[in-house]
Amino acid sequence: MYTVLLPVDMAESRVAAQVETVIGLPNATEQVEVVLLHVFDEADRIEEASPMQLRSGQNAYERLQDVGIAVEPMTKFGDPATEILGAAEAVDADMILLGGRKRSPLGSVLFGSVSQQVTLDAARPVVVTGNRQEQELPSHRCQSCGEEFYTDHDLDIPSCRNCGGTKVEPVTTHDTGEPPRAS
Repeated sequence: MYTVLLPVDMAESRVAAQVETVIGLPNATEQVEVVLLHVFDEADRIEEASPMQLRSGQNAYERLQDVGIAVEPMTKFGDPATEILGAAEAVDADMILLGGRKRSPLGSVLFGSVSQQVTLDAARPVVVTGNRQEQELPSHRCQSCGEEFYTDHDLDIPSCRNCGGTKVEPVTTHDTGEPPRAS
């Protein structure tokens, strides 16, 4: 199994981008296991805290389950970067998949960056996605073989160019059901 640590926050668009990146990994349904992590601030500590308390975490969990990827929720309390790095060690993650956000250079200096700290201090590969709308995402995907198409969302694709299957469907964003916006 290939273990991906997927730290999530409340930003649904970033989490959706992280989830779609996992789904796009080779043989994801057969070989990838996701540990869905949320780090709560100590002030937010409650006994039964979990990523499922966040709408973004619940959506991520359901989307991964729907496509057949094994997913396990995990909760930590404390400094996000420190806890992400500790969780990666604890589960022996093969990759950390973060949902980064754009900040100005001054914003990064003033507020810090969890993505930056994790990337610099991690002893394993780190992938940072942006918002789903910022990614160049496929417009259609074959449900039989996973082949992706980059074209107009309104176009009807009768068969897959790879396997010849007829289950080529438009890709929608998980949280709105709408086609992704073009960048």
